Amino acid sequence: MGLLLSLVISVAGCSESDRPLEPPVRFEGNIFGTFYQVTIMDPLTQGESLELEAGFKAELESVDQAMSTYRDDSELIAFNEAPLEEWQPLSNELIEVLAISLSVAEASHGAFDITVGDLVNLWSFGPGARPEEVPADDVLAEQLAQVGFDAVEVDTQNMQARRTRDVFVDLSGVAKGHATDRVAAYLNQQGIEHYLVNLGGDLIARGVRDEDEQTPWRIGIEVPEDGQQRAQHIIPLESMSVATSGDYRNYFEVDGQRYSHTIDPRTGRPVTHQLASVSVFHPSNAWADAWATALLVVGEQDAMQLAIENNLKVLLLVRDGEQWRSIASPEFVNYFGETLVDELGIEQFSTPPLPATEAVPASQSGTGE
Repeated sequence: MGLLLSLVISVAGCSESDRPLEPPVRFEGNIFGTFYQVTIMDPLTQGESLELEAGFKAELESVDQAMSTYRDDSELIAFNEAPLEEWQPLSNELIEVLAISLSVAEASHGAFDITVGDLVNLWSFGPGARPEEVPADDVLAEQLAQVGFDAVEVDTQNMQARRTRDVFVDLSGVAKGHATDRVAAYLNQQGIEHYLVNLGGDLIARGVRDEDEQTPWRIGIEVPEDGQQRAQHIIPLESMSVATSGDYRNYFEVDGQRYSHTIDPRTGRPVTHQLASVSVFHPSNAWADAWATALLVVGEQDAMQLAIENNLKVLLLVRDGEQWRSIASPEFVNYFGETLVDELGIEQFSTPPLPATEAVPASQSGTGE
């Protein structure tokens, strides 16, 4: 009787594990103080879905353990507390993210800087929470003097890094993108062909939403308004990722003045321009995440110049009174096509003409040969 009961339980367990699931299969949860959502269109059984969920959650936990500034036992906190000038052996993923960060920092002329951690805390944004108030000028100047991505050196060959000044390294502008990449890489390794990963608004799409009809995944670029979640544009996404940075979610106000969580590392102060949202489309979400942060810092004109210099697919949303202007970089237009750009009412960026006083006299211009 006992043997018969065991066989019944075993058969029941196998049948539940082998039960096919109707696509799409969605997984949702919370990590890094935000949400994750993974949507898979491949055929899966109940057992396979449970294994996949355990696998990508392990990837997320690994990134959190390595790069969180909110947990005392993270690898990044240990690096920040290590003696100055001493090389520290680090994990492959932390070295990779540090290398990406320093590359974008250099290419953006310091607009992206992972050493702004103490400045972020000073402005009440970050793990070192403090009253929401404007820092005194002398305190701000003292802190700003320490900031600079040149204070971090990375040796990718020997998988080590060091700080040369007492800076607090904060990877919040790139870690979420790296985690999105990690989840996608795990799904690829498991042979999943059609999926959409959404980690707090950082997205990666592979394959299609509907294989029979070859319907692509479609993502919404959100209108940058307080208290609203409304898509300004719906864009097809296939084998591509997108990261968006905006100044409209996290801020505080003092005496009617609004202070964004986006800190310009070059001034030590929150940005004040009219560029409200930057979306960067890139095969790697870590690179997209870092670049979106950098471009949001510099404002509309400089953002587009950097996009052109670095061949970036970029979509900007700019405040224009009570309205919004959407502006696409040349690479965005080349990738998605002029037809879609026109249908969505997106402007194509064009370099403004020089003022008359700065025009180059004909006698000094090139021959064009």
